[in-house]
Amino acid sequence: MKFLDQAKIYCRSGDGGNGVVAFRREKFIEFGGPDGGNGGRGGDVVVEAVANLNTLIDFRYTQHFRAAKGGNGAGSDRTGANAPPVVIKVPIGTQIYDDDRALLLADLDAPGKRIVLLRGGDGGFGNSHYKTSTNRAPRRADKGWPGEERWVWLRLKLIADAGLVGLPNAGKSTLLAAASAARPKIADYPFTTLAPQLGVVRLSATQEFVLADIPGLIEGAHAGAGLGDRFLGHVERCAVLLHLIDGSAGDVVQAWRTIRAELAAYDSALAEKPEIVALNKADAMTPREAAARRAALARATGRPVLLLSGATGQGVPAVMQALWSEITRARGAA
Repeated sequence: MKFLDQAKIYCRSGDGGNGVVAFRREKFIEFGGPDGGNGGRGGDVVVEAVANLNTLIDFRYTQHFRAAKGGNGAGSDRTGANAPPVVIKVPIGTQIYDDDRALLLADLDAPGKRIVLLRGGDGGFGNSHYKTSTNRAPRRADKGWPGEERWVWLRLKLIADAGLVGLPNAGKSTLLAAASAARPKIADYPFTTLAPQLGVVRLSATQEFVLADIPGLIEGAHAGAGLGDRFLGHVERCAVLLHLIDGSAGDVVQAWRTIRAELAAYDSALAEKPEIVALNKADAMTPREAAARRAALARATGRPVLLLSGATGQGVPAVMQALWSEITRARGAA
């Protein structure tokens, strides 16, 4: 299934049904009086998060959602039927923005969470509503109130506990495959990963978390270079970031600084998230190179640097355990 994390849709709630002018007409009833019923309520537009979806691809082909009009009233004081709501089902983690993409209308970050995006119009009053002691035969009935309409943007931000960031070919997909049952595409050229990938890491029967891998960032991604930085939205909800650096590529400090600059350019809050720095591809370095590059990276970052190899599995359990410690700390603080 193709991954799509943004979509623009048009929504319109239903108009209310019309009230009617009617009078009671029965044999042997001399003064029947008005009995026109009210109109029914128009259908709402509801957006609900469901657990069995993971992409917005359906909204590429269906972009217009319109609720039905409420039923008109009838004689004998019969009220028109209320129209059913239109329920738009979206993946968990979907955010709804106004047409200008600036106003956040809702964040559906839990299964079953829903929002009434547009309310249907109220039904109009029939003439029986207007009868009084001085106006016994009103001939007034109201039309139903119109529904609401608007264009909105849907943006999916995946729900994950930890996120993988780094330059292209840092080995993020290889690590995801080594640590979980996910099977992302792995190749020896840049930008192998074109869409976010999720994997469940199970450390024990009671210890498991979701790890997200996003496409690699390059210098200038915030300005549109490479695949851009839009995919960083999928790690905004993560409790911790695993910054993976290719130890065999040479200047590991510059690689770290490049990604840090892109995180800060995207959102300062993302750059302030807890970060675990790991030097990958230990199998492609000599022990002396690994020690020197690890020490240089530790001086630049001011924090311990873990050493691992996603290809051979060396150091992977220790890195996953470090992620789990940060995740449990974040869950305890929440």
